[in-house]
Parts: sequence; structure tokens; C-alpha cells
Amino acid sequence: MIHRVVYPLAIALAVSACSGDGTNPFDDTETEDGSGTDDGTTIDDRGLPPGTASPTPNRSITRSEAETETGGGTALNYEYRNDSGQDEFYVDNLPFDADNTYSRGTAVSSLGTAGSYAVYESSPTAVDPDTGNTVSAMTYRALYGKSLSGQTQFAIVRSASYTDYGFGGFIYRRNQTDNNGDQVSLVVPTCSGDCTAQYTGDYAGIRVFSGSGGLEYTQGDAEMYVDFEDFNDGQSGVALYVYNRRIYDINGNDVTGNYMTALEAVDDSTTITNTGGGAYMPALRSVISPDNADANGEIVGTILSDVQNSDGTVTELESGNYYAILSGQSAEEVVGVLVVESDDPRVDGVSAQETGGFILYRQ
Repeated sequence: MIHRVVYPLAIALAVSACSGDGTNPFDDTETEDGSGTDDGTTIDDRGLPPGTASPTPNRSITRSEAETETGGGTALNYEYRNDSGQDEFYVDNLPFDADNTYSRGTAVSSLGTAGSYAVYESSPTAVDPDTGNTVSAMTYRALYGKSLSGQTQFAIVRSASYTDYGFGGFIYRRNQTDNNGDQVSLVVPTCSGDCTAQYTGDYAGIRVFSGSGGLEYTQGDAEMYVDFEDFNDGQSGVALYVYNRRIYDINGNDVTGNYMTALEAVDDSTTITNTGGGAYMPALRSVISPDNADANGEIVGTILSDVQNSDGTVTELESGNYYAILSGQSAEEVVGVLVVESDDPRVDGVSAQETGGFILYRQ
């Protein structure tokens, strides 16, 4: 696996991380029976990321990105540290990210329509402990979200310093305890007839590129609908939508208009008609299938966006997968991550990977 560095270390940019309360928010020291550490295997063949080996509705569940050929999934040991008011995020196993400790972002401090998710930056330099010389580090960014109740959280780490997607990872979790110290579990509603719940909340993501370096942010709104009547039968209906997405460069400048102008100019023979007039990226929508969810509250599926052309044809823009976990005594919240890839219309031969997170609340 080769990852080409796009920027010399001497001009590498900074990195982001996330915020929250306490220390080690993703430290999963118990299996579902409380006896030890999970072995990291997936629970079935539905495409869930590695994590909790024997999930149940009554315990925490942790999932993180599997290692990929382009560098994803290498991040380990995610920790938020604020026991002494330092407001730092720590992540291990990423090359040239200085001391692994990320500080709250300056150019972009938070993301999400309501600023729900925190952005942190790693140090742009490191110090050689033997010589005392200062050397440049690479550019990583991290994004962290924790629910209002403390039941769920996620984190995403990506790099801008490679000409492929580079090193990083994601993690999402239903926690062992909430902010009050109470044990977290999932109680699936029992009902007959119509039993569909709506969840809404913020979405935010990080975009990196193959064929070019750089990093961008996205933010928008998300909605999920879950049909609980069929949930326990393995025939659940789950629909996820991400809309009102806008793109920001690494310094926080809105570049959505530039992206949409390039998208509409891809094919001179037709005009894209449903892109929102350049205000937003096309919405992401999930594909509904019979096995999207299980009784443990885990959800997995495919997600995509497309554009409708003036001649009536539809062109797929982005495609990938989403992963989520329900939580609560009334299934009152859901945490999740999605990863989609697409050709970048602004630069020939460049593809984009967007990794986004969301925490949604039942309405």
C-alpha cells in the first residue's frame, strides 16, 4: 500500500480533532457479557464495520472503519481529553501527525447546521527529542460529535497530505453509560399497524481526494425514518436522507457554488436541473432493503446521490454505504457514519471521498 505525499512536510497544514466531556469516550473495555475486550470481528455478512463481536440491545456497541488499501481504518485509540480543561482529541497510529494530540480548530471550530460537532487540529510541527529541532508535520483533520444525552458519539479523522485518500479512520458508538452515569441500552418499540418514527439532526463531514491533495468540510441536515413494526422480523424499513449540504474549504470558505458550477458544466449537451440552483449539493438518499436493521439497533445500507438532466435522464453522482446504531429506552436517538465517493467535477482525474457523521433525535 503506497500513499503518495502531495505536500512536502515543510509546508504541511494543521489537523483537526473533536470535543466533549471527560476522557476516553471510545474506550470499550468490556464485551457484551462484561468479561473482557472484543475481538474486532464483524457480527455477520451484511457489511458492518469491525467492532463489537457479540452485540445485544442491552449493551454498548462500537464500530470503526476497516483498514482499506487507500489508508482508511488505520486510526486507533480515539480519545477525547478534557479532564483538566484541555479540550483535546487524541488518536494513535497515524504517521507524521506530531504528538497525536489535536487542539480545537481555529479556522473552523465546529460544523453542523447548529454547530453540533467540534473540529480539532493537530500541531503543524513536531520536535525531535534528541536534537530539539522543529520539523513539519502533515495535515490531518478530525471531527467529533456526542449526543445531548451522552448515549452516542462518533469521530472521523482524515488527512489532506496525500494524493490518494490517505490515512485516517472513523468510529461510532452506543456508549456504556450516558451523561448521568446510567447504563445505555435499546428498547425497540412494540406496536401494531403504523409504527414509523422520524429522526432529525445535523450532518457534517470531511472530504479528501485521490489524484490531488487537499481537504474540505461539508455540513447539512439529516433525517432518518424507521418502521419499527417490521424491525424485529428483520424486515425493517429504514430511510436516510442528507440534504442542504454545503462544501467549505480547509479555511472555512464556502465553495459550494464553485462545485455546482463545475458539476453543471461537466456535459455541455445537457443541463442539470435538480441541483438547487447551486445553493446546495444534491441530496444523499439511502436504498431501502429488507435487511437494513436488526434487533440490536444496528443499521447498514447503501446511499447515493444523483442529478436529473434536462433530457430526463438521471446521472449518479455519489455512492457508498452508511452505518448507524439506535439507542435509548424509547429508541430516541441514532448515531451513524457514511462514506461516499464520486468524481470531482472541478478537476479531471480526481475523485472525492466524503466521510460524514450524524446524531439524530426522534421527533
